[in-house]
Amino acid sequence: MGSEQGHSVTQLLRLWRGGDQAAFAEVTAMVDRELRRLAASYMSRERSGHTLQPTALVNEAYVRMIGQNERMDWQSRSHFVAVAAQHMRQILVDYARRRLAEKRGAGATLIPIDDAPATTQPRSADLLALDEALDKLAAVDERKARAVELKFFGGLEMAEIASVLGISVKTVEKDVRVAHAWIRAAIEGKSEGTA
Repeated sequence: MGSEQGHSVTQLLRLWRGGDQAAFAEVTAMVDRELRRLAASYMSRERSGHTLQPTALVNEAYVRMIGQNERMDWQSRSHFVAVAAQHMRQILVDYARRRLAEKRGAGATLIPIDDAPATTQPRSADLLALDEALDKLAAVDERKARAVELKFFGGLEMAEIASVLGISVKTVEKDVRVAHAWIRAAIEGKSEGTA
């Protein structure tokens, strides 16, 4: 069985869900370049010297996806990429949380305040603020949160998002605009309860 024989990503995903592990290998080969590009984009926003590399981020997302295969009703290539993007976001958030916990004193050596280097707000804190804002938006309007997540974390085009969410492209465009403004306000501490 090979993609050369006419299997689409969607067909391969269905075969994988049915237990065909070779189908998963084919899917990953077909979308790997796209996921690595997404991972590299995510990592470019992270602090320099981050211990996680784009390849490791993609691989960890694959591991998480394998664990949830039986529960997923795979719809398409876009859906697969969107789920992978969600996992990559969560992996980076988990790393950021651990890093901030370590910075708060876990195994830290105390130094005099005069010897401490001046720092700016770390990017991991920015990621956590964005993650928190997305979670708040999801509590108010899950579809808008999902649309903006697919756009900015998943790198999907508006038509792909519309397909994944089962709504029109115009609705996606409006949702992303409104969600972006809501998230910005939430991060700045000015958000209202509605999106």
